[in-house]
Amino acid sequence: MQSQTFDYVVQTAQLLNLSIAPEALPQVTKNMNTLAAIAALVTEFELPEDLEAAPIFNP
Repeated sequence: MQSQTFDYVVQTAQLLNLSIAPEALPQVTKNMNTLAAIAALVTEFELPEDLEAAPIFNP
């Protein structure tokens, strides 16, 4: 059974007219799952309601 991520990779590649070699699809799917896990950590972090963006970035 194919995973939802696998289906997403295949369908998105078709929409973008990208060709992905069949032997690369498992690794691309694995990378997408890794990226989704990392993105979840960022998007689940709650920011305070009164947070304001800094007008100038000073590292």
